[in-house]
Amino acid sequence: MVNIGNEWDNLLADQFQSEYYRKLRAFLVDEYNRYNVYPPADCIFNALKYTPYSKVKAVLLGQDPYHGPGQAHGLCFSVKRGVMPPPSLKNIFTEIHSDLGIDFDMSVGELTDWARQGVLMLNTSLTVREGMAGSHRGKGWEILTDRIIELLNERDVPTAFILWGSNAKSKMPLITNPKHAVFTAAHPSPLSAYNGFFGCRHFSKVNEFLKSNGIEPIDWSIH
Repeated sequence: MVNIGNEWDNLLADQFQSEYYRKLRAFLVDEYNRYNVYPPADCIFNALKYTPYSKVKAVLLGQDPYHGPGQAHGLCFSVKRGVMPPPSLKNIFTEIHSDLGIDFDMSVGELTDWARQGVLMLNTSLTVREGMAGSHRGKGWEILTDRIIELLNERDVPTAFILWGSNAKSKMPLITNPKHAVFTAAHPSPLSAYNGFFGCRHFSKVNEFLKSNGIEPIDWSIH
């Protein structure tokens, strides 16, 4: 039913054949037929397609996709070129500039450069109905994405987990391997960015963690 095209296919085969996923797939078929649902169906698993299991250096965990037309394309916090970055993404760019001195074109918000370098940009729910944030929560996606986190936790490769906001922080109990590092802060949305996101310096901290473990750091700029 699903063809990601890399190691994730074998690692998640039991999930895609499970009863909960069959129910989720039936739900999604109905949703995509009746409503505008994001991201487009062929982009749902882009986070896994761009970042194979063995290439993951860091996990950036979001909630559910952007629910406005043309925004979501399967990578958390990212929008395709030509789509104006939402306020939360602009706040991310502001924090990177403060942390690392990198300048951004605030009209460009596609983060596939990060994904290709090893940042798994995963939402806890991979789809959403237009204009209805959280509308696909509790339908089965969380079981799958929890399993993805568990599989990464099992690796011996030191991995940085970046958890912003209460939804992402709720996944902390899944990250038990002492080789890994967990970075938590408030969500970058305008409602909470000034309550602990700005000034978190997660981008330099992640790179320091990676370098200390002999892993190539992330270039957080966008090319």
